Amino acid sequence: MVNLNKKINHLFRETQDIILQELRQPLDRVAISLIIGLTLLICVLFLSVGNTAPKVKDFSWQNRKIGAEDTAFILDFNRPMNHASVEKNLQIEPPLPGKLSWAGRRMAYTILEPAPYGNEYTVKLSGAKERFYGLDQGEIMEPFEGSFQSRDRAFVYIGFQGKEKGRLVLINLTKQEQPILLTPEYLEVLDFKFFPKGKKILFSAVEKLNEVPSILEQKIYTVTTGINYESSTKKSESLEVVGKIEKILDNSEYQNLKFDLSPDGEIIVIQRVNRTDIYDAGPWVLELGKEVKPLTNKDGIIQKGGDFLITPDSKSLVILQGKGTSIVPINPETDSGDLIFLPKFGRVLSFASDGSMATMVKYNQDGTRSLYIVTNQGEEKELLRTRPYGNILSAEFDPMKTILYCLLTQVVENPEEYQEQPYIAAFDLKRNYLRPLVILPNQREVNMDLSPDGLALLFDQMVTISNEKEEPENNEKISRLWMLPLESKMPENDSPWQLQPEELPLTGFNPKWAP
Repeated sequence: MVNLNKKINHLFRETQDIILQELRQPLDRVAISLIIGLTLLICVLFLSVGNTAPKVKDFSWQNRKIGAEDTAFILDFNRPMNHASVEKNLQIEPPLPGKLSWAGRRMAYTILEPAPYGNEYTVKLSGAKERFYGLDQGEIMEPFEGSFQSRDRAFVYIGFQGKEKGRLVLINLTKQEQPILLTPEYLEVLDFKFFPKGKKILFSAVEKLNEVPSILEQKIYTVTTGINYESSTKKSESLEVVGKIEKILDNSEYQNLKFDLSPDGEIIVIQRVNRTDIYDAGPWVLELGKEVKPLTNKDGIIQKGGDFLITPDSKSLVILQGKGTSIVPINPETDSGDLIFLPKFGRVLSFASDGSMATMVKYNQDGTRSLYIVTNQGEEKELLRTRPYGNILSAEFDPMKTILYCLLTQVVENPEEYQEQPYIAAFDLKRNYLRPLVILPNQREVNMDLSPDGLALLFDQMVTISNEKEEPENNEKISRLWMLPLESKMPENDSPWQLQPEELPLTGFNPKWAP
């Protein structure tokens, strides 16, 4: 036993001597020095991090102006956080209901409904704790406070009388400014559409000459609005001049009729007619910065058709062709998708913002018209059917896709003349129930637009101002603007939705909310 212990001690001393000899080699000394240095560096970093309190490193909406398309903000922390303590202590003023999700040190807060426009918001977080090595213990974070704004509540309309007649007029309800005339007096605007974020407007107009302006002589222009939606702290840097006009399409060879602007603001589709050959008519495509060209299929054959609308992905055109509606790619060179034909429908009205659904109209043989929802999976559902010879003028989804606001007409029983009475209604998509909201006077032209946050409807209304001293046929007709607030929730049962429209002190038509 003694000999065994001696042998073990001898072997241990020999091994120790060998290791010491190896460590005397230059390469080994360098390696050991690096190991010691890295160990010290890790300790220093660990100690320095340990002395830094948990905090928010970045807030994605800081000093931003958000719109209806902005659905979530991100808080980026410098340390892993206790999720429950963050959720308990997070405050948003005014409140924006939402839900939280995590990815490492990043927390996403997704709001359940678009932020109401015209508000300033504050995000506060204090009292939350870090998560220390998987335990629910750790330091309390540094108090955080961030801020952002929703976009101004603003809209544009076409003036009806006085110096506003035929011109685009901007109203900013948030700033309560005086009406701003965007277009010059020599142009009479016929139609317009906002570019994304509202910095510019695309519009068609004719020049006011001595004779009555002809709708066939319209040209296509853009105008700047002066609206700044980039940041609430860099107004002077990004604000453009108000009313800067640019002509983008002439009418020397082709007459310009209906047009549509893609949701991404990059493509314009215009219905054009050759001045020397009326059979040479159809949609043309104008990509910004490029030459305008006819819409063609993948074989280069020019497409013909009537009323049309660009899809939310900005890649396809829904167009009336023959006895139905087709969906065709705008650029067949980059999109090889086959043509889709929907023979049942004679018109497309609108899309949900995410492109999941569209509203379409079917013309029935008995004189009625049916409003359908068609999904991107090909499912079709009839929502309502008008009385004989009633009409479906427009339909718009609310941001949550639970309500469809419709502008409808019904024929008034009058043996002396044909009359259609328009009315605004809300269709509850969950309960399949139609609620009339506003009955309008007998008039043929009505325009309606839903605000991007889903909280108000704008519409125009033609009224007659009687003059006791003159004959009834000489009474003046003017177009007034109205707003219908939708801030109260739709009733859960079949009871009426009590809403009160407000007349605005403005005369104009075709009002449209800024995005």
